[in-house]
Amino acid sequence: MNPAIKSKIHLLFILSCIALLIFLFGLSSKLVESIYSGGIYQLTSVAQRFISSPFPFAVGDFLYLCLIIYCVWSVFKAVRKIKNRKPGQQLHFFFPLQLINFTLILYIVFKILWGLNYSRPSISGQLGISNQKYTTKELVLLGDFLIKRINTIKQQIKLKGIQKEFNIKELESGSKSAYDKLARTNSLFTYRIPAVKPVILDLIITKMGVEGYFAPPSGEANVNMRIPNIDLPFITCHEISHELGVAREDEANLVGYLVSIQSADLNFQYSGYYNILRNVLFEIRIKSPEDFALLFKKINKATLTDFLQEQEFWKKYNSDMSGYFGVAFDKFLKINNQKKGMDSYQDIVLWIFNLHKKELDKTLQP
Repeated sequence: MNPAIKSKIHLLFILSCIALLIFLFGLSSKLVESIYSGGIYQLTSVAQRFISSPFPFAVGDFLYLCLIIYCVWSVFKAVRKIKNRKPGQQLHFFFPLQLINFTLILYIVFKILWGLNYSRPSISGQLGISNQKYTTKELVLLGDFLIKRINTIKQQIKLKGIQKEFNIKELESGSKSAYDKLARTNSLFTYRIPAVKPVILDLIITKMGVEGYFAPPSGEANVNMRIPNIDLPFITCHEISHELGVAREDEANLVGYLVSIQSADLNFQYSGYYNILRNVLFEIRIKSPEDFALLFKKINKATLTDFLQEQEFWKKYNSDMSGYFGVAFDKFLKINNQKKGMDSYQDIVLWIFNLHKKELDKTLQP
């Protein structure tokens, strides 16, 4: 057997064993939480941010670029080697083995750096938030509750003249302060060595409809600074939650909401309520269009303007996203292909309902 092929087979065996062990380990959420998410990851993620935080650019984007260049170069080398092979030289096993090994390495690195967090127990459960289903009446009360909060905060921002445009450092420091506030009562929100960076290719990212993302190779929270300012605080808090090991998107929305509305900055609070209200109104629009229409009339004009400007922004860069942010939510429904109808339940809405259930119950009392 060709020595090079033999070496690749040995490596394939070793990598397959490691990948299998990681996969089996991920089947136990309790082990993942105690050993990885609450242990190893807390050390490795801080180490990653310690290395990446001093750089003024998104290190993760640079690493992704290096990976793309390496893949292109590897394909080029493979094609060149095939063209220049000697008569009778067998290469048909070598390149598939190389590709499989490379894929296994990416899988192992991803799982160790961050991916195992997908196997941890529910964050909502760790926060003690129930999954109790709501009635349509209770959902409408939640919508009314959030609209009152938004109207009050928007009025305060207007009266105090404190609406501002954020830069990346202000988003990082404001989010860090909000996380620190919650960390005093729950260690889940402990955020050491912040690393929040603006995305490098923001125009391309915007056209893809992406507001922000987490980079596992560098441990950074990357924020698309091109998106409307009202979204930036919530998106930053959302992406930071990924840094802390919150993998699932709905759970990251929950943490982002909790952190932003507890901030001392009214702009952060508004951003949190504003982004979640959209999900709640979407659910109400499905279950009770009449109540949706009534609630919509209660939203203050400034917030309706925010919705409209956001829709126009996404219409400019991404037609699909403009539907998502539509004031009437008609395109939102079509884009999301909502087939559940009256039985639709979004996890984030379920959690927000149970989070505020005691406050909502008071409104039902005679």
